[in-house]
Amino acid sequence: MPIMETDNANVKQAEDAKLLANEAYKAHKFAQAIDLYTQAIELNSQNAVYWANRSIAHLKLEEYGSAIQDASKAIEVDPKYSKGYYRRGAAYLAMGKFKEALKDFQQVKRICPNDPDATKKLKECEKAVMKLKFAEAISVPEAERRPVADSINYHSIDVEPQYGGARIEGDVVTLDFVKKMMEDFKNQKNLHQRYAFQIVLQTKEMLQAMPSLVDINIPEGKHFTVCGDVHGQFYDLLNIFELNGLPSDENPYLFNGDFVDRGSFSLEVILTLFAFKCMSPSAIYLARGNHESKSMNRIYGFEGEVQSKLSEKFVELFAEVFCCLPLAHVINGKVFVVHGGLFSVDGVKLSDIRAINRFCEPPEEGLMCELLWSDPQPAPGRGPSKRGVGLSFGGDVTKRFLQENNLDLVVRSHEVKDEGYEIEHDGKLITVFSAPNYCDQMGNKGAFIRFESPDLKPNIVTFSAVAHPDVKPMAYANNFLRMFQ
Repeated sequence: MPIMETDNANVKQAEDAKLLANEAYKAHKFAQAIDLYTQAIELNSQNAVYWANRSIAHLKLEEYGSAIQDASKAIEVDPKYSKGYYRRGAAYLAMGKFKEALKDFQQVKRICPNDPDATKKLKECEKAVMKLKFAEAISVPEAERRPVADSINYHSIDVEPQYGGARIEGDVVTLDFVKKMMEDFKNQKNLHQRYAFQIVLQTKEMLQAMPSLVDINIPEGKHFTVCGDVHGQFYDLLNIFELNGLPSDENPYLFNGDFVDRGSFSLEVILTLFAFKCMSPSAIYLARGNHESKSMNRIYGFEGEVQSKLSEKFVELFAEVFCCLPLAHVINGKVFVVHGGLFSVDGVKLSDIRAINRFCEPPEEGLMCELLWSDPQPAPGRGPSKRGVGLSFGGDVTKRFLQENNLDLVVRSHEVKDEGYEIEHDGKLITVFSAPNYCDQMGNKGAFIRFESPDLKPNIVTFSAVAHPDVKPMAYANNFLRMFQ
């Protein structure tokens, strides 16, 4: 067949693959869309549309590093293709890189000077960068900053006689209080600031005293439940407790990070988890996720929600408490539980994790960053992170880490999965994700894992999303980011 005919056939097949990919994208099947756009690119890599479309599918899966790469490729293929800059700007924005995003939106405006949407987004981006510069200018150096927790005396805060919500008598958080508080939250009633301060401050004191790597012991014949990301989906959290029982010394839980952001009931989630911690420290364990950080909370809704439902002082207080959250847990010396994943170097021992000084905002590299951000990959070895932070690691990396530390299994969260979980790396790694129908649009199930001692065989339970009041996800998110939803 002459070369021209082959090329035409490839172009036609590529277009067919793109059309199928577009349908998958519209059906929120983003991973399938990526595979189909990839087929189109392999058949015709000189079409900027395919790269830009695959970029936005990566964006939907929070694979911001891959989204930036694809958008950059679209720009390389066609420097005048505005959607390439637009997609890359959106990915930079999602990572909190406002200055890089601004450059791309300026370029979109140059290419499309009369596009009202481009004008609007550019204005919002300029506002975000100005706000960032202002915050940097007035910020107090870390060494001089006095913890806001030290300035709060919740005993001195009066509770108005007309307040009809849950009350803590004295200093002890009881099960009756937690149940009443959850019922109030279910009916969209707020908790009084006095009790919110009490719960958060008591939790901070407890977390502060814990090591960066916490050992959990499950006695023979007892069980233990591990949950993944909840992301502010309070009504799904209540459903977990319906299905699996409330946290107690006899029914303990570990929530493996990303309690807040995206879902618009993040405050209800975090106060519920913290209240159970106050009620009984061994009933609930909490690990830090990549969303327990100032930069993420500023963009993805938690900061705005706390300001709306409580006050600015609570924003600072939660940031301080999040810096006290442990980074990883080991169950009975055999199961390593972490939010993100493993490391860019071999030879990391559990003692290295214990030695991390975690009382800070997460850095952009190093062990702490990788614990919070990394993801598994099917191929052996290591690769760049599809998120643009941390790295991707293969089954051989998992196997060596387990062998070197005499462990049997890695359990991690951090990624939405269609069934709520995924088993990878020859059964040595399980991802568990507990926010079903994530952001009201992914259609995924949620899951949690029950371990029975002594064999610690993972029993995975899946569940579907339940109804919640008509408050959309990201309702409190950065105004600029909501434009891209």
